[in-house]
Amino acid sequence: MMTRLILPLLLLAPLTACGLHPLYAGGAGGGVAQTLAAVDVAPIQGKSGWLMANALRDRLAASGTPRYRLDVKLDDSIAGLGVRRDDSVTRERRTLRARYQLVDLSDGAVMLDATAGSDAGIDVIASSEYATIAAENTALERLSGIVADQIVAKLALYARRRQPAR
Repeated sequence: MMTRLILPLLLLAPLTACGLHPLYAGGAGGGVAQTLAAVDVAPIQGKSGWLMANALRDRLAASGTPRYRLDVKLDDSIAGLGVRRDDSVTRERRTLRARYQLVDLSDGAVMLDATAGSDAGIDVIASSEYATIAAENTALERLSGIVADQIVAKLALYARRRQPAR
């Protein structure tokens, strides 16, 4: 009976030193949040760029004088997937890929160079071109948010790694 109690406790002991730390420790005053608030998003071309820049600015909540600039280049494409016998498309895939660089404004050095991306399926409504266009636009809005989340998460991890160990 006693070994049944002691054995699980012995197995749990190594977990106390696993090294997990909260990413946003310290809240808005923490190092990661302050680093993210010091990132300025450079203008991005096109409608998808406008959506992406707004999504990034919402998530980064920049304030004060920027120390970094985020340069983003987007690749937005739509490809037909499902095809009927009459060669009309029934399903599309919208893909949004971003290559981004975090640039230190003090010396122009590229601190982080990475990519992010996602895709979404769209049903093509043969009887309503408006419905298809609306679905494509909705997919682009969703994809912009998803890719922006990926970028901000990678920036936060980068900022956390640059923090001095405690």
